[in-house]
Amino acid sequence: MILGASKFAVQEPYHAEMKMLIVKLSDIVDAMQMQSDAMAYYLNKKTGEIALVTEEAVAAAENDELLERFPEWQQEDIKLAWEIGGNICHVPLPTRFDIHEYEIMAKFCLSIRHKEASRDLSETIRGRGAFKRFHEGIEHYGIAEDWHEYKNVAYREIAREWCRDNNIEFEEGNGHEDRTQ
Repeated sequence: MILGASKFAVQEPYHAEMKMLIVKLSDIVDAMQMQSDAMAYYLNKKTGEIALVTEEAVAAAENDELLERFPEWQQEDIKLAWEIGGNICHVPLPTRFDIHEYEIMAKFCLSIRHKEASRDLSETIRGRGAFKRFHEGIEHYGIAEDWHEYKNVAYREIAREWCRDNNIEFEEGNGHEDRTQ
């Protein structure tokens, strides 16, 4: 199970004296898209760095396991997990449970102008195997590129909202900065 936002939620209010760099929205989106059940990403609000933490490293850090029992590369991951767990500067990025990709797929299906494709794809996302059938369907109708663009726009909007909710300044990637403070 991936750690939810509640595991390492910020316990204390954001301190005004904590100066943070402006983060690139594209970096946040990239990390959101790479998450899985076995890992999560955290943003350090002080440095702007995004850190990957595995479920295994968090479990070891929470159980205070001896670092010597782990290979050197894993020791660094465990130290990072321990640091993130006790540091108010680290904020968990939205997880797949926050993103609701199924909902994004459903909205995409409804946005398709070709009625037959819209209807067919809406039907394919019901039940077991929905993601696979959906991807086969967008390939069949030749709209895979449209889907990826639509999905990227949705992820960017989720990332923007997350940044604003967490008082994080970000740069769109096109030179536009969003000052949230």
